Amino acid sequence: MLLPLLRAWGFAVARILTVLLACPALFAASVPPAASAQDFSTIAPKMQSFVDQGQVAGVVTLVATKDKILHLAAVGKSDLQTGRAMRTDDLFWIASMSKPMTAVAVALLVDDGKLSFDDPVGKYIPDFNDLWVTAQTDANQRSQVRPTRPVTLRDLLTHTSGLGEYRVTGPSWTLAEMTRALAREPLRFQPGAKWAYSTAGLDTAGRVVEIVSGLPYNQFLQKRLFDPLGMKNTSFWIEQKNVARYADTYRLDQTNKLVHAPIPYLYDTVPTDHQRPPLGGAGLFSTAEDVAKFYQMALNGGVVNGKQILKTETLNEMLHKQTGDLKARPGMPWGLGFCIVEDPTQLEANNALTPGSFGHGGAFGTSSWADPKRGVIYVMMLELAGQRNPDNSPMHIEFQKAAAAALGP
Repeated sequence: MLLPLLRAWGFAVARILTVLLACPALFAASVPPAASAQDFSTIAPKMQSFVDQGQVAGVVTLVATKDKILHLAAVGKSDLQTGRAMRTDDLFWIASMSKPMTAVAVALLVDDGKLSFDDPVGKYIPDFNDLWVTAQTDANQRSQVRPTRPVTLRDLLTHTSGLGEYRVTGPSWTLAEMTRALAREPLRFQPGAKWAYSTAGLDTAGRVVEIVSGLPYNQFLQKRLFDPLGMKNTSFWIEQKNVARYADTYRLDQTNKLVHAPIPYLYDTVPTDHQRPPLGGAGLFSTAEDVAKFYQMALNGGVVNGKQILKTETLNEMLHKQTGDLKARPGMPWGLGFCIVEDPTQLEANNALTPGSFGHGGAFGTSSWADPKRGVIYVMMLELAGQRNPDNSPMHIEFQKAAAAALGP
């Protein structure tokens, strides 16, 4: 009895298999199609087109997730005089991309319980207890009044302090000397009343880190941020052995030709000059991969290699809008040290980002952005002075478009 049943069952299975093999479409319909591989091959040619047009010397682009690099490419030259080809590990002056790293340095001390974002700056730098504010009394006259409240660390990190920039400086002044000179200048407005970009404000934050930690600012960053994240190529100075990896800085002259452009923020020093202080507002040099490691830490909630570098709740506060209704940049309010994309439609280069993306650009066109909703990091490195809006440069726009197309919906 059992044998005939087994034979009948075997014949039935064989007939079903025959039908399926004869009709592969039926089988295929029951299995989801494999996702197509992401193709980033269009990014480099788009960047090369700007090089070919003489608009920029060279460009490095990177796209990454929180745990791996998806794309890394270099085009053009890092030195037009020698003809040296741009490489993916070249060193760039990242300018204001230094600011989020300085904000994280402050945040690390918050996590240590050594300070608060709302501490008055004067608690650590006594000169800030004697500030004045410029007041416009009428169309032809100005006066000075006292601040209605102290300038806080939160003000420094959100550009709402009223601090301006340095009027007088020396190339080898210490951070202590620079902030002392800054405190003698009147604030542009009452603390918290407006938003106005202030690189000197982030330099001041770096000085506070020195005072509270007891370490020179560069040593604190090295010990607490760069070493734990494996950022081996990030520093305030280019080492002599790495000069050949330095991407020179350029501008377009009146004939639209690329010529060398000095970096004003270095105050007439050269990138190798260790006499220049570690300037937290815009003083760092780095590589695309090192910058990506910083943003991978942020996308991973402050965790690196299984170790909590920065508390998740502290990081979340930094990436939360802090400037309320104050007008900053189009569709871009400020967190603590980070610029936040609130309305991507307000800037063409942001169209590929989702609300809540965060990052920062640099004066000579470098850019770094993380999109937590998509889990993607974008880094672009180039050195071109004189751009009307580096955050919305043609190179930045085309890079974002090409990367978005490769990533897909």
